Amino acid sequence: MNIAKPAALLVAATALLAGSTVAATAAAGPTGGYHPDGTRVTSLQRTAAEVLGKDQRAPLSVSADKVTYDGLAVTKAPKGDFSAQDLACDYGHLCMIVKGTKFDFYKCQKWNLTNWTGDGPFTNNQTTGTVAKFYNQDGSVRWTSTAYQAGTATWDPIYSLRPC
Repeated sequence: MNIAKPAALLVAATALLAGSTVAATAAAGPTGGYHPDGTRVTSLQRTAAEVLGKDQRAPLSVSADKVTYDGLAVTKAPKGDFSAQDLACDYGHLCMIVKGTKFDFYKCQKWNLTNWTGDGPFTNNQTTGTVAKFYNQDGSVRWTSTAYQAGTATWDPIYSLRPC
């Protein structure tokens, strides 16, 4: 009897109950694993979970190169990493590239983040005048972006953001 799947589910569920999404996704292993609800976790979902940290939510849809959540789409670059030229951002959206992965926020809510490191391009293509806020660990505002604005940001340390 193969107990790998039930064991992975138990480890992931225990980690989630303990409040550690990163530990739960790490338990899935580098070649894939399972979400506590029994669905297969893709490497892109693990990447999203690493960045979303405690704010991980159940995805609405999953494909090889895109995971969609309620208010966020996470897209894997077709050839490794995205560049600033790849950052097309729909009107009404706040988009950025973190660790070579594109994050497209389109729902007005606070998103908790973890493991945001390095520099990357962003585009605030929301309604003119909409202010996106990026927060420090203590909840104070680190910086803001007023739509329309595009540029390069230093992601560390960003612990949460509110697109609008």
